[in-house]
Amino acid sequence: MHSYADVKTLHATLPPFAPLVPTSLLPYLSFVLLGATFALAFFFTTLPTPAVPSKELGVASLASVLAGFGVVALFCTAGVYV
Repeated sequence: MHSYADVKTLHATLPPFAPLVPTSLLPYLSFVLLGATFALAFFFTTLPTPAVPSKELGVASLASVLAGFGVVALFCTAGVYV
């Protein structure tokens, strides 16, 4: 176990956190991701219903992943860092 002074000096020497995606791009990223989600949702509702819904599962899964990342980007844009 390190002492408090060791941890404090280590903390002072570490570089600050830098996100992979610049925060200035978050509004545009959220707009693109949520726009693609709504487009895929429209495409999903216009598909014919087959016996095996494999294509529907792929489209719905992609829309769900895009919506998840889009909502997180939108929250971070608004200042709610999740």
